[in-house]
Parts: sequence; C-alpha cells; structure tokens
Amino acid sequence: MKVTLLQTDIAWAAPGENIKEASRLLSSAEPSDLYVLPEMWSTGFATEPEGIAADEESCAALQWMKEEAKERQSAICGSLAVRLADGTFRNRHYFVNGRTGSVDFYDKHHLFTHGHEDRYYTAGQQSTIVEYNGYNILLLTCYDLRFPVWSRYAEGREYDAIVVVANWPDTRQSAWQILTRARAVENQCYLIGVNRIGNDNYSHYKGISCVIDCYGKCLGQCRPDTVQALTIDLDLKELRRRRKKFRVLDDSDAFYFTAT
Repeated sequence: MKVTLLQTDIAWAAPGENIKEASRLLSSAEPSDLYVLPEMWSTGFATEPEGIAADEESCAALQWMKEEAKERQSAICGSLAVRLADGTFRNRHYFVNGRTGSVDFYDKHHLFTHGHEDRYYTAGQQSTIVEYNGYNILLLTCYDLRFPVWSRYAEGREYDAIVVVANWPDTRQSAWQILTRARAVENQCYLIGVNRIGNDNYSHYKGISCVIDCYGKCLGQCRPDTVQALTIDLDLKELRRRRKKFRVLDDSDAFYFTAT
C-alpha cells in the first residue's frame, strides 16, 4: 500500500486558504492509496473552537476530503474541529474511503488538558480501527500518542498500522520521535505520523512527519520546517512475516480498560 504524508503549514482559522494549500500539495504528490493530513488541518489547533469550528453537516473541509478521495479512488484522513448537531465540539479524525464512499471517524480521547482542549471539546470514548486495502488501521490523534494502553494491540483489536495526526510542537520534538517508534515497536506495526509545520500563537511546529516499521526503523521522514508530500510503500506480507518470525505479541500482557 502506498501512503502519502501531507506535511502542511496551517493558516490560522482560514479553512478556505488551507483547503487551497492542501489541494496544491495533493496535486503535487504521486498517486497513492492513502493520503494523510495533520491534526485540525483546516484551522490550526483551535482549543477555543467557537467561531472557528465548522458544523459537521456543512463542513467544507470534510466535503473536500470526500470529493478528492472519490476522484482519486483513494482514502484521505486527517482531523478537523467540528461542532455536532447536539452542540458539542469534537476533534474528529476522519478516514474517508473514496472507493466505497464510506466515512469512518475517531474522536480524540486524550484531550490536551495542558492547552485547555478539554474545556471546550468532548472526548471520544471508543477507539476506531478501519479496514482498508487489506490493512486494519488504528486512528489516533496527537496527544493520544503518549498513552500506550489506549493504542495497545490486543485480541479483538488487532491492527497492522497506526495513523496518528498531530500538531506536535518543536519544543517536544524529541518526544515525537521517541513515541512514534515506541508505539510501532511495542505493537509490531507500521506507524504513520503526520505533523504540521509553521507557527501559531502558541508554538512553532517543525513537522518531521514519518513512517516507522515494526522494528522501529524509519522508512521515510519529511524534512523539518518544509511543506512536503512524501510517499512510502508499506508491505503487509513483510509485516506478517516479521510478526510470525518474532512472536512478541504472543507474550504481551492483557490490558483491560474502559474509556472514561
């Protein structure tokens, strides 16, 4: 499966401008099965969403994802700040399958309390694993990366790849590089991590989006501070061969957790 990382800068609270830039970057990329955008790619990390988050039913960025995925007969994922019909705000990671027209989503569970995301958004209570192109793919969003139990591979929640979308600041870039590798190694899976670049009123973002294999090896990495589309080939047969040869998952501890 070909995966393209779309490492973008994000103009603050300007969906039209960000859609235009995402379109340009997508058009420059080689054909792929899956394209991945950062967290809140159409607005920036809007911890106070009133007046910034779109209503889900009329969200232009989500509609753009659907149209592009259908036209390219591929999948596009990334998170958006949206307001639901019940009035709650969600940091919702969408996975749009242009081949079937289906739209799966994951609501960020670990809201970033340090940045007060929890004051305005409602946390998701369920993990999401999407079936696509022969892969089972676990969706995560930014801060979720720090919590290994939430992403734990286990019986009944088997997967082959993690996709984590992020607004991960440069001040914690070393943690980004450590944790992306840790989640890939401990779950013997691919990890696809897409981070933004640029600046907002809170942080500088360096990007360094990456694809990590189940041994912790970096298969590809975007250049720091650079808008870039980077395509990497994943090999499901090789992943299964490695899991069969080195059966770490058979010896893993059983975690039983309930989201709260």
